[in-house]
Amino acid sequence: MTLSTYNTPAVSPVSFYDAFRVIGAYIKLRSDLDSIKNNRNYNNVERLTEEATKPIAKLLLNSWSAEYALRITPIVNDEQYLQSSLHWTFPQAYYSVLFSARAFLSSQGFNLSNEELIRKQIANLVVLGYYPESTSYYAIGSTYNLKIHRLHKNIPLVGDFLRETRSHNQNALFRSMQTNPKTALRSKITGTISSEVDPEQARALSKSLGYTSYFDLLSRLRISSTSRDVEQFRLDSSFNVPKFHTCLNSIVTHINSVHELYIAKAIGMDSYLKIVSQLPDYLRKGFVGDRTASLFA
Repeated sequence: MTLSTYNTPAVSPVSFYDAFRVIGAYIKLRSDLDSIKNNRNYNNVERLTEEATKPIAKLLLNSWSAEYALRITPIVNDEQYLQSSLHWTFPQAYYSVLFSARAFLSSQGFNLSNEELIRKQIANLVVLGYYPESTSYYAIGSTYNLKIHRLHKNIPLVGDFLRETRSHNQNALFRSMQTNPKTALRSKITGTISSEVDPEQARALSKSLGYTSYFDLLSRLRISSTSRDVEQFRLDSSFNVPKFHTCLNSIVTHINSVHELYIAKAIGMDSYLKIVSQLPDYLRKGFVGDRTASLFA
């Protein structure tokens, strides 16, 4: 049985690249990190106990280590190496944000390790206004009636990427459900397991999926080293690897900075600076130390 929920075309390598390029450009254009300090959610953050900061420190170290690995890759001036590096830089970007998101959620009282639960809770906080405008957009609804909120009309490519990603996630959820007779959607007429989804079933799938946010877009970078998508990038002569690395760096830096502002607010600056002071030199005297000085100047 072939399962086909929606007829949305796959994102090509060039449009995938362009989508992240536009996301990065929008972040740079908005330059809205400072707006966090005026955010009511930020100002209502409750202070955590010292005991609660321990897991946060470990999660931050994991995030910063992945970000460090991402940052040093473009330093190598070897085109063949940079092409091959796509197999690990894509996941590095995603996992840096994943661990940063876990640390952020922990600072807000959500101690989660399941990636699906993390995805849903991050999207909930996006909708609740925790993020600045540059990353506050989200999609809701089924492909039959999908709506995008808080996205500037001048960046339709990001909207297309949200639509395609939501369709991708809904298809994945559908396929997962249909492999289990207990959860499978069935035809109301015949009672047999459905191979396609009608609008009513699509609405039910959409509710189970929750919202689609920036985090879902970044999760598209979570790919295996054998992914055909990476090979398509490598074969595309218009794909500029160094520029894409730079783009990923800027996106990861921005999102992690948002999380770090909330974390420092929750655990207190003394505790946050203590975490940074205990880092290895390559982080403490590198981008982490520089970013800490910039964020909390």
